[in-house]
Amino acid sequence: MAFLWLLSCFALVGAAFGCGVPAIQPVLSGLSRIVNGEDAVPGSWPWQVSLQDKTGFHFCGGSLISEDWVVTAAHCGVKTSDLVVAGEFDQGSDEEDIQVLEIAKVFKNPKFNLITVRNDITLLKLATPARFSRTVSAVCLPNADDDFAAGTLCATTGWGKTKYSATKTPDKLQQAALPLLSNANCKKFWGSKITDVMVCAGASGVSSCMGDSGGPLVCQKDGAWTLVGIVSWGSGVCSTSTPAVYARVTELIPWVEGILANN
Repeated sequence: MAFLWLLSCFALVGAAFGCGVPAIQPVLSGLSRIVNGEDAVPGSWPWQVSLQDKTGFHFCGGSLISEDWVVTAAHCGVKTSDLVVAGEFDQGSDEEDIQVLEIAKVFKNPKFNLITVRNDITLLKLATPARFSRTVSAVCLPNADDDFAAGTLCATTGWGKTKYSATKTPDKLQQAALPLLSNANCKKFWGSKITDVMVCAGASGVSSCMGDSGGPLVCQKDGAWTLVGIVSWGSGVCSTSTPAVYARVTELIPWVEGILANN
């Protein structure tokens, strides 16, 4: 029992001081909406944020990388009039201790291309810092030279559609475990659209879908969840037998570090 107690203490300390270690542990049932995902454990993905317009409409996901910064997808088209909602699980509930945060500045990667969807990353500087807690904390960023091997089982989360034909998105945060693919293997599905600034995952019976955009693809590294991808694009019908495509964070880290250092 002492070992388990130590583990739970490590989780709390991790949430208080470090990145990528939720105070509330996620429980993934493996390859079981997202499409074919499952409800997350409330609070277990504490970096997941909802990007909402002034009416409260959820249009994209994002990830806290510090108290002051959120990373999302460039194609989400975030504006400073939009809001970042942290600490949310059930968008249909008024009982949650959520933080509604204003955006001071939007840094869209200047190399983003809407046609090729390359460099699909935007950084949001918050007007006031998020308050880190049991349900709000940061994901780890990878190093530029980190290698996440094909076949690694990772996780993606979001409030995106659970079926392509769905008329609305789910209230509760969805999660799915899915394997990374090599870019060579991904090109068998997508051809030359796949470039070095992208990473693919899925084709395993689960998929990201509309509304998940900008949210995280995280893999474990040294016991901490690390942001490997940003939900970018994929099958127009959210096919679970086709890999979804994510912005490859390791390739974009030099740009991220430059923005953080200068702002």
